[in-house]
Amino acid sequence: MRSLALVFVGVIGAFAQLPIDPQLQAEIAKIKAIDNHAHPVRPQLPGTEKDTEFDALPVDVMEPYTEPVRTREGSPLVIEAWRQLFGYRYNDRAPDHVRDLRQRKQQLMQERGADYANWVLDQLGIETMLANRVAMGPGLAAPRFLWVPFVDALLFPLDTTNLASRNSDRKTFYADEERLFKRYLKECRFPFRPSELDSYLKEVVTATLERQKREGAVAVKFEAAYLRSLDFEDVYKSDAAAVYGGPRTSAPSEAAYKQLQDYLFRYIAAECGRLGLAVHIHAAYGAGGYFHIAGAHPLLLESVLNDPKLRKTNFVMLHGGWPFTREVAALLSKPNAYADFSEQTFMNYPRNVAAAIREWLERAPEKVLFATDAYPFSEEMDWEEAGWVAATTGRQALALALTEMMHDAEITRERAIEIARMVMRDNARTLYKLP
Repeated sequence: MRSLALVFVGVIGAFAQLPIDPQLQAEIAKIKAIDNHAHPVRPQLPGTEKDTEFDALPVDVMEPYTEPVRTREGSPLVIEAWRQLFGYRYNDRAPDHVRDLRQRKQQLMQERGADYANWVLDQLGIETMLANRVAMGPGLAAPRFLWVPFVDALLFPLDTTNLASRNSDRKTFYADEERLFKRYLKECRFPFRPSELDSYLKEVVTATLERQKREGAVAVKFEAAYLRSLDFEDVYKSDAAAVYGGPRTSAPSEAAYKQLQDYLFRYIAAECGRLGLAVHIHAAYGAGGYFHIAGAHPLLLESVLNDPKLRKTNFVMLHGGWPFTREVAALLSKPNAYADFSEQTFMNYPRNVAAAIREWLERAPEKVLFATDAYPFSEEMDWEEAGWVAATTGRQALALALTEMMHDAEITRERAIEIARMVMRDNARTLYKLP
């Protein structure tokens, strides 16, 4: 935590148009955060296999695409993360220097054992991280890590051949979802999907959500924007049942399958409201050259947020809808809508992130959540380095946004510090009813 505070204080001025208020800066650096969204990796300890459950749709299998500058190989931010986290002493990536770094990381992992991931959180100034994973496991235990499982697979109980044929990325992703769907069926003791929709809803969908709740989940996650658009319409159950119970000898058309998916999405959302699980939705730009950005527009979710049957369900727009951040500001007027600024904090520079979240803070500061989206992008930028970059940028951006609001006489310093604590931890504590 001390290293994070020193870097935060030392480099923040380089990104800001206004000098950051020093008292506000110091307060934000001290806050033990709750990270609303990340993909931590289980430490690889002797006798354990390499962790592959940090994402239902891992992005390292996609075709090459143009990555943001900050996350590309060779980013100077990575070297700074190495310095702060692992004591890296060099300004280059010489092979022998990087080899020493990797040995140091392995040594730390062996020394810390199952406590390694907790040690990483300490370096990032994070008290609790919501872990978006297929399953948890050794080294990722509550209360430091809270589970957010994936539920997209439940939307696709039928043959996805037609959906997967659109491009190579979706072909891979639908194969991933099929494997997870079969896992959920097995956990519900079904060798095949039930023949009737009612049975599927009760004995697979609801049973899976209830099991996840019992096993510690505080929310569920939809990565649906990687698979289809976010326009989940309100569909009659009879229409969905007709698609579900159709011929098993061929894949349904995209239009017919969408009716079933739309119905299942709203059913899952309603069940999450009943169970007290928040619904996280990837509602922003996503990785990959085939990602359909317009299909991830947060305004596509407005009919869901306006549905009276779903008003007991809290929805969190992960990544804050970038590049549609102004629309997110408007959607925060919905009583069950929240947003975090994960992904933006490793992809974009602090000034850009500050501009986005300032509009949110001016409208609904109690709806804004700090998050990193720490992710194992590569051997060079693993979840630890990505988490450091995102945590540091997030604190910088929040300090800049609040300083500008103070400069424009919108808030006092005392109110700025209060809002900072809300964003960094208190809003999440309220949303997830954390002690």
